[in-house]
Amino acid sequence: MTQSKKVLVAEDSSVIINLTKNVLMFEKYEIKAVKNGLQVLESIEKEHFDLILMDINMPVMDGIECTKAIRQLENKEKASIPIVAITGNYKNYTLDDFKKAGLNDYVQKPLDYDLLLATVKKHLS
Repeated sequence: MTQSKKVLVAEDSSVIINLTKNVLMFEKYEIKAVKNGLQVLESIEKEHFDLILMDINMPVMDGIECTKAIRQLENKEKASIPIVAITGNYKNYTLDDFKKAGLNDYVQKPLDYDLLLATVKKHLS
């Protein structure tokens, strides 16, 4: 039995966190959820994650700022964790903006959970 992949969900909406957890846990992913970018940085400092689902608009530190900080970490393994943006404001950003920030992919809100799951699997396979 392979160890389950660990996904960090960074999202300030409890509803989205719960739905995302349910979908991913059904597929046997291990999930941790945090509410802002600062908590993301604290979490990846202490734990290993295989993927981060990153809301773009969060309090304290937004997803773009947090992603840039992750990409600049000295630990190359942590700095290269795949990060998928979750955003309702995708019209405010281009795919190029996301790529420049260091994001690997994005899924727009309202979330299509089949697409979210397919995107997670794509980056974890």
